[in-house]
Amino acid sequence: MLLKKTTLLLLMSGMSWSQLQAQTLRPPAYPLVTHDPYFSVWAFQDVLTDAPTRHWTGEAQSLEGVVRVDGKAYQFMGKASQQYRAIIPIVGEQPYRARYTFTKPAAGWEKTDFAATAWKEGAAPFTDNKGLNGTTWTEGDIWVRRTVRVANPRAAGQVRLLMEHDDDVEVYLNGVMLTKQTGFNSKYDFFTIPAAGLQALHAGDNVLAMHANSPQGGEYLDAGLYETLPDQTQIGTARQTAVTVTATQTTYTFAAGPVQLTVNFLSPLLLDELETVARPVSYVTYTATATDGKSHATQVLLTEAGTLASNTPYQEVTTRAGSAGNMRWQSMGTTAQPLLKKAGDNIRIDWGYAYIAAPSGTLSAGNPQALKTSFAQKGTLPAAQTQPGQAQRVAQVAMLDLGSVSAKPAEKHLLLGYDEQYAVQYFGQNLRPWWRRDASMTMEKALQAAEADYTRLRKKATDFDKKLYADAQAAGGQKYADLCQLAYRQAIAAHSIVAGPKGELFFFSKENFSNGSIGTVDVTYPSEPMFLLYNNELAKGMLRFIFDYSESGRWKKDFPAHDVGTYPLANGQTYGEDMPVEEAGNMLILTAAAVRMDGKADFAREHWPTLTKWVGFLKRDGFDPANQLCTDDFAGHLARNTNLSLKAIMGIACYAQMAQQLGDQKTATEHFTLARQLAGKWQEMAKDGDHYALTFDKTPGSWSQKYNLVWDRVLGLNIFPPEVAQQELAFYLKHQQRYGLPLDSRRTYTKSDWIMWTATMTKSEADFQALVAPVWQFANETPSRVPLNDWHETTDAKQVGFQARSVVGGYFMKMLDQQLNGKGAVPK
Repeated sequence: MLLKKTTLLLLMSGMSWSQLQAQTLRPPAYPLVTHDPYFSVWAFQDVLTDAPTRHWTGEAQSLEGVVRVDGKAYQFMGKASQQYRAIIPIVGEQPYRARYTFTKPAAGWEKTDFAATAWKEGAAPFTDNKGLNGTTWTEGDIWVRRTVRVANPRAAGQVRLLMEHDDDVEVYLNGVMLTKQTGFNSKYDFFTIPAAGLQALHAGDNVLAMHANSPQGGEYLDAGLYETLPDQTQIGTARQTAVTVTATQTTYTFAAGPVQLTVNFLSPLLLDELETVARPVSYVTYTATATDGKSHATQVLLTEAGTLASNTPYQEVTTRAGSAGNMRWQSMGTTAQPLLKKAGDNIRIDWGYAYIAAPSGTLSAGNPQALKTSFAQKGTLPAAQTQPGQAQRVAQVAMLDLGSVSAKPAEKHLLLGYDEQYAVQYFGQNLRPWWRRDASMTMEKALQAAEADYTRLRKKATDFDKKLYADAQAAGGQKYADLCQLAYRQAIAAHSIVAGPKGELFFFSKENFSNGSIGTVDVTYPSEPMFLLYNNELAKGMLRFIFDYSESGRWKKDFPAHDVGTYPLANGQTYGEDMPVEEAGNMLILTAAAVRMDGKADFAREHWPTLTKWVGFLKRDGFDPANQLCTDDFAGHLARNTNLSLKAIMGIACYAQMAQQLGDQKTATEHFTLARQLAGKWQEMAKDGDHYALTFDKTPGSWSQKYNLVWDRVLGLNIFPPEVAQQELAFYLKHQQRYGLPLDSRRTYTKSDWIMWTATMTKSEADFQALVAPVWQFANETPSRVPLNDWHETTDAKQVGFQARSVVGGYFMKMLDQQLNGKGAVPK
């Protein structure tokens, strides 16, 4: 059964999603276009027209769809992104300088007549992020005064303060307080201002004064005033009747008067076709059928906002048009093209070009409201406007004429692509995306290849989606299958496939809304099961740059690095602290898993001296870990962590298994013996009545998910007696909350990827499904409508942190176990 909801009918009935959970899973967010951390567009709501489509970060990246039936227009996708007029612009729209001080000023510092001549002057923003070219501010208080000449203070729309602050802040306009906020917001938000604040605004010079305080790391301050502009387009809305999500496709159905319109989004992420999955092109297919037995003239329009190619809506973009074979295309990108200039988490791409292409139809570009209005009223498009403009005020469009639609379906499609040209900087060298590794490759050629593949890929993707679901259902039941197909595209699209300096394949992850790191080992670790299962070259591609980092001499420690930088700049570890046991165990385990999937030991042989160094570290410091972080770093430092100790033991055992595969039986026997000795010692030291404790200190009643133990079963290591896992699982089943098994006894939050690993250790299908069902319930009922977050609260299903991360690839651990130790063959 597919993930399916008749969303509008449900909403009209007044029933809640939880009341209809006997139907299939309601995704927290719906994937539309999913390729990599920058080219990733989602719907965060059930009804496609209820809000703009968004980048996975939540920022609007508007795809709008309008269908015109017999001259009447119906919007079926997206909602026009709100447009604004800057009265006092933020730095992203217009760079500025302001007076500031770190010393508490005299009373009245916020008033217009205050003499701030002794204050320093610096560029906005005021931040600890040196990469933003602002004024450095690190902890403590800052006072800022900005004088701005306003030519036109009159506003017909609502005027609000747009601000990002970290941490507490108070803002004044000409001495009148506009807002006072506590904490931080991590992104620009709008804040309502009082009537007195609006009245204080006048033509001429105005003073925007701000005071912020940051008691610890993380500083940012910038603000401006904006007027909301009205949406001039007047278009009806198509009635959404269904939405279906499968592994590679999302399909919506609408009633637009007498025509039923089906819109299919296909990102052909078929992992057995590396060239296809690396090619950043998605398909949008429209199928229209008359429902009243008559014929109806039908056209469709897709509008792609300039924000798909910019980091902020204020950056200037330009458009151009061209053709490739029988295809016509439009592209747009920023005029500045700051190639690989920004690194961080909540950042979108602002170099390269977004493409829209079609084998038939009319393409244009210009103001989004003007384009949509012309189509709605006349069924035509104005000539393309090529002059640069703000990203929020520029769009490119494709209009397809489906002709006179009758009971026989009429169908046409278009293509959406992104040419980033260079994807990652690796120790100072800009690397091309895998699909563009040949310097002669262009997006125009890629679009032609994608068009030639269209019919074949639609069929293959549909067949693959059915097989993935059937395989997952056979392995773990319907709810498990629902979760796997929801996780599939997300796990892939949180990576970038890149050609390394020697032409080798690198598969870089991004820590989406975690900290923005690139190539993080303990993000690779939970992600790997899906890639081991479907494409082992990608699984190895997540390990190669970590090996290279150590073997090149750049990383000099006897355990692996945590990461290789902050996305997309892979110039060396940027995370502030090492995770020695965590990363050493991860790299040994994952290398052993890749070797097992290869059926030969070449990958281990290539890196044997490095693996030997890392296992030496684990033999010395791994069993009883010192106070340090593990992959669950949000839970804080922990000494004598029994689950981390398990990882060290598994790492030593994996080294033994690889030595055996290399024909070195002496080394294999030595390390298997050591691993089993440590396993016996672990059981004695961690035993706490009917379960095993959180730490070797055995704090009364403490416990944790021992998810690292899963490799003993999956890789056939046989280091621990089976009773260890079964006793733990019996304990876990008594401690579940409504939305899942907590991570450990300290808090009620959890990580859903680890639950899947823990569940894989069960002996019975009933116990597996008992652990998975609350995770399904979480995904189905969470009020946090974002791409699947892996860190949630088990009591109320709310997001704690993270979203759109690759770690949901860990959901496939049960299928990996089935492949290696049970029935079935490697999925194709």
